[in-house]
Amino acid sequence: MNLTQRPIEGPPLAHDRVYRRLRNRIMHGDLPPGYALTLRGIGKSYEVSMTPAREAVRRLAAEGALTMSSSGRISTPELSNERIEELAALRALIEVELASRALPRAHLALIERLQTINNAVGEAVAQRDAVSYIRANLEFHRTLYLRAQAPAMLAMAETVWLQMGPTMRALYGRLRRTEPPQFHRLIIAALRAGDEPGLRLAVRSDVTQGLRMLAS
Repeated sequence: MNLTQRPIEGPPLAHDRVYRRLRNRIMHGDLPPGYALTLRGIGKSYEVSMTPAREAVRRLAAEGALTMSSSGRISTPELSNERIEELAALRALIEVELASRALPRAHLALIERLQTINNAVGEAVAQRDAVSYIRANLEFHRTLYLRAQAPAMLAMAETVWLQMGPTMRALYGRLRRTEPPQFHRLIIAALRAGDEPGLRLAVRSDVTQGLRMLAS
């Protein structure tokens, strides 16, 4: 008989809770590029002391989600055109590979789930809700890529999304979308047909077209 008890998991540490909530806000474009933050303001918003706020900021800065100047100014990143191009190229490399690996496991339930999420993307577009649009758009991609069973690769993709969250917010404003991204429909069609070349092309186009327009 094994009498060893598993430790009881307590609530998340304060700095981890702040990190995750602020990370989600940045990734989903809730904060625009160059948005200034302070440790005092973060602590007040999340009801924590300065130490957890500082630790959360340190982690996010290490991931490229926040920038810290030599004077201690904290802000969301303002990406240069060269940086946007670089991150778009990374998305094309990583996400096309993830989609390709997911294709053999793209069962009907997954395809139907993607269609449901894409409907939510369309609703966010109709309501002109940038944050909901970005959240649903990333959920569409994440849901597909989870089927690739490549967690390290997915983590890399999410780091790119995190760095680009504020920029995606700015891009949404420029695109003035009136309907869901056309390439989502092509992705779903390629999954239904088992068309790997078509899937790779649709994903590459979807993750790069808008970003390259922003950098032009």
